[in-house]
Amino acid sequence: MTEEGESAPTVAVVGGGAVGVTAAHDLAARGADVTLYERDELAAGSSGRAAGVLYDAYAEDVDAAVGARALERFRAFDRSLPGFSFSPCPYVIAVREGDPDADAVPAMVERMRAHGREVSLVDPDALGERFPALRTDDLAVAAVAEGAGWTDPPSYVRALGRRAAREGVAVETETPVALGPRTDAGREIRGRDAGADGNSGAETRAFDAVVVAAGAHTRSLLADAGVSVPVVPYRVQALVCPEPYDGPMVYDATADAYLRPHPDGLLAGDGTEPVPADPDGYRREADDWFREDVAAVLDERLGRDGRTEQIDPDADVSRSWAGLCTATPDGDPLVGPVDADETAGRDSIGAPAPSLFVAAGWQGHGFMRAPAIGETVAEGVLASLAGVASDAPDSPWIGAFDPARFDGDEAFEIAEGMSLSNRTEGE
Repeated sequence: MTEEGESAPTVAVVGGGAVGVTAAHDLAARGADVTLYERDELAAGSSGRAAGVLYDAYAEDVDAAVGARALERFRAFDRSLPGFSFSPCPYVIAVREGDPDADAVPAMVERMRAHGREVSLVDPDALGERFPALRTDDLAVAAVAEGAGWTDPPSYVRALGRRAAREGVAVETETPVALGPRTDAGREIRGRDAGADGNSGAETRAFDAVVVAAGAHTRSLLADAGVSVPVVPYRVQALVCPEPYDGPMVYDATADAYLRPHPDGLLAGDGTEPVPADPDGYRREADDWFREDVAAVLDERLGRDGRTEQIDPDADVSRSWAGLCTATPDGDPLVGPVDADETAGRDSIGAPAPSLFVAAGWQGHGFMRAPAIGETVAEGVLASLAGVASDAPDSPWIGAFDPARFDGDEAFEIAEGMSLSNRTEGE
């Protein structure tokens, strides 16, 4: 909190998705003077197209801690945030016979349990008895995470956006911006033309700090400030099938597909295209091949016939869609300061405090981490402005997510974020 007599630090957050709205809310709650800029409406980007699957079933210690804190806050918001609800629901990891990743699952579960996660191996037959809606006779191994759940992602963003506004955040929607240079007055943000009238609704302003949490647009925004980051957007897909389903959430690791309950039936997806996507020109409708593949997975996992007929490729595209995830070279996000001229020397005596920060590169796990990452960003920005080095023992920043671990121009192959091999390798 700001001490009496001190002026509040001014912070701009660029991006009105789950991470940006959470960071803006948490910064304001800690005494900052916050302006949130969103080029469209809140939740208009990836957060509005996210699946809403929430779990803390991670084997790596940092991810497990972040996931646990995120779920803790989701549950608290369920009790305190009007317009948002969290639905507890077990999360099943299923691996089919013949899948070489099956052998790695027991050790992965043990690491999850070592981090305090309520996860257990389950015999496939016992899994089928517990969840009769699932077919399990083709599984080699399965695990169940008990502390999971699901929600509607846009409802979180909009509800927390309303609360942020009540906390004093100036929420500027339909306001595209560009980053400017750092001046004596602070880091500049300039309004871009929003339409034919040439009026963006935002003048050039200077802030003590700017946080870029703009998802697929992060790389181009930071490039305006001369900062290069290895964050690449890629396309994923999901659909809602209008058939009643009251079973658990399931990740079929062999098929690289997931499903969860939905108020209108069930939601299923993945449909990853591991190639760079244009955030301004990608196809927002789901592909026929994806709908057909998901239909086959649902038939196999739920043991029912005829499901292909229920997922009509010509159906209203509002029931099937594509969104964007963002990848990094190592699969971990970039969260922290990225000032091109100050990052290298920020630990030196007299070095200026960072003014530019990033939070991006979620590999498909951004929404489920948002309550924890937004909190980290808020605490980290204020600590940095107070002169705490990002690698200091008392810094809130997460070392494994430090953007400085990359040069920014790395070339890399996009890896699907949910894949079981990504969870087990190198941990």
